Amino acid sequence: MVPDGTCEDPRVSAPSAISEVLSVLERAYPPALAESWDAVGLVCGDPAEPVSRVLFCVDPVAETVDEAVELGAQLIVAHHPLLLRGVHGVPADTAKGALVHRMIREGIALYCAHTNADSADPGVSDALAQAIGLRVTGPLAPNADGVTGIGRLGELPEPEPFAVFVQRVADALPATVPGVLGAGDEDRPIRTVAVSGGAGDSYLKQATEAGADAFVTADLRHHPAGEHLAGRGPVPALVGLTHWASEWPWCGQASALVAEAFAGNVDVHVSTRCTDPWNVRAERTSS
Repeated sequence: MVPDGTCEDPRVSAPSAISEVLSVLERAYPPALAESWDAVGLVCGDPAEPVSRVLFCVDPVAETVDEAVELGAQLIVAHHPLLLRGVHGVPADTAKGALVHRMIREGIALYCAHTNADSADPGVSDALAQAIGLRVTGPLAPNADGVTGIGRLGELPEPEPFAVFVQRVADALPATVPGVLGAGDEDRPIRTVAVSGGAGDSYLKQATEAGADAFVTADLRHHPAGEHLAGRGPVPALVGLTHWASEWPWCGQASALVAEAFAGNVDVHVSTRCTDPWNVRAERTSS
């Protein structure tokens, strides 16, 4: 009984500490899986502070920090690092320094899970594959354990023409100004698919060697894509996404882990603010 004589709701407990939330995330996305050049983990904030609301996003930028403040979140979990390259200071008159100072003033911690979330099983590419409707069969570029690694291979329930598949991808992901692009025969049957959240044209060889009918990834560059499509023998058709759209499904995956671990205790929110940098599109109007 609480002092006023009413029964205390057993579903409500004391606020969890930030460190407890981070423990859940690091069990799912072990920091040891991160690439040697990466910067993952807690960027700012006190692990001992209580947390009752968490915002999940792809990019720790002004728009998502604004959202966290509006929501009253005490923790931002972002995929991309804020401070990837070495810094010697975070003065408030710099773009990233200003974000750090604002988060500290607002009592918001920032945690980043980057290439460790890419390689984890399940991880970023599993979330992308699930959104598209693929049954995952394994990693595209496996680590030594054969389970974790970058990218995923998967299968559609039934083959479908490439043009239909490109539309499937567009319908599965949040809209962006550049949209979704396809390169390949519109009528080619697509069944086996390789996916890689984020910039993935360095895995064109693996997608080809895996015998994928199509490869879905972001930030496809002109020359690697063109040289790939001109290659001898069958090569995967290409589906090009924006970086943000390709990794956004992971936010739902990660937030579900925290929601399940702290049911009724920690409120989770997935940011829907598009932080893709491209915001203006123009079509030629004259011949």
